[in-house]
Amino acid sequence: MDHSHHQHNTTPLPTSSGHGGGGGHDGGHGGHMGMVMTFYLGYTNVELLFSGLVINSPGEMVGACVGVFLLSVLYEGLKIGREVLLRRSQVNVRYNSMPLPGTDGTVLMETHKTVGQRMLSPAHFLQTLLHVIQVVVSYFLMLVFMTYNGYLCIAVAAGAGTGYFLFSWKKAVVVDITEHCH
Repeated sequence: MDHSHHQHNTTPLPTSSGHGGGGGHDGGHGGHMGMVMTFYLGYTNVELLFSGLVINSPGEMVGACVGVFLLSVLYEGLKIGREVLLRRSQVNVRYNSMPLPGTDGTVLMETHKTVGQRMLSPAHFLQTLLHVIQVVVSYFLMLVFMTYNGYLCIAVAAGAGTGYFLFSWKKAVVVDITEHCH
């Protein structure tokens, strides 16, 4: 089948059970060119991100789900990895303190931590590159979810959960009583 012209099966969808009882799906077009707007569990003629990348069998769907799952895990790892790199490359750390009156007549010291990084530093260039990759991956995952294919949506969600589980536990949560930006 030539997918360069977005040809799809024009067999009408069953109206009673939704999108293909046997797992088949015609790309959501039902004989006309349109976008799927309901969740379905099909595995045939499912376009994934690019017109030439079409899923047509259960095995291809499993492979696509594994790939989407790993991309979602990578996204979570990128988020945490960028935070770790930023903490390691911080320069120009300054602490500014100022007295504040306490409620019981005492004087408290409020401390503000200012962290800076040079714009033309290798660390900032690396952060910029990683940010671009993170944004592109996030949009890919959003577009995968927008296929409304239940299997692919589950793969995105499961990958995000697994990635968070694997990477975020290292993220130290420190409560700073002098921090006022929440």
